[in-house]
Amino acid sequence: MDSDTLWNHVDEQRIDLAALIESLSDEQLGTPSLCAGWTVRDVAVHLTQSHADARQVIPEAIRYGFRFNTMIRNMAIRDRTTPPEAAQKLRAMVGSRRHPFGTNERAPLIDSLLHGQDITVPLGIDRPMPVDAAAAAAQEIWDMTFPFFARRHNRGLRFVATDVDFVAGSGRVVEAPIREVLMCFSGRVPASSLHPSDGSDSGSRAG
Repeated sequence: MDSDTLWNHVDEQRIDLAALIESLSDEQLGTPSLCAGWTVRDVAVHLTQSHADARQVIPEAIRYGFRFNTMIRNMAIRDRTTPPEAAQKLRAMVGSRRHPFGTNERAPLIDSLLHGQDITVPLGIDRPMPVDAAAAAAQEIWDMTFPFFARRHNRGLRFVATDVDFVAGSGRVVEAPIREVLMCFSGRVPASSLHPSDGSDSGSRAG
């Protein structure tokens, strides 16, 4: 996926997420999200923090002993941004190509797609993903060595998306829509919850 297409997807996701956040009740905002220890409100605020620069991130990383998941969670919880303000911040980010310190331009795409699910799945809201964007995010996570470890956790499996051209891994074939594959690669659902193919294809593509 070229850079312009990627950022168009990020902009569209941010606009949609802003409207979603504004539509949620206080009860919904207080619902536990798919991120352990985070409420829906915390996830919404976290989405606005992707413009944090080195001056903000490095002191926080030192403070939490470079335990990045703890750092990110506590930054969101301590942030007093209200949900309406979070929606406004997301809209203000449209058109920007900044990404979190220490990451590449695919990080905001991954965040917007996955955190959208973190918000909506517990609320029983179906939020489709653009399949080309989801495939790009899945490929990026598959290629990462930190923090997702998708290859390590899914050894012996070959993932084949049923709705877009995407294949990764080698071994027993697991076929699923790309949204489910991306959720699996990010550790949100186990591969066992996806559907293995009836075939015995053990061909490989390192994805």
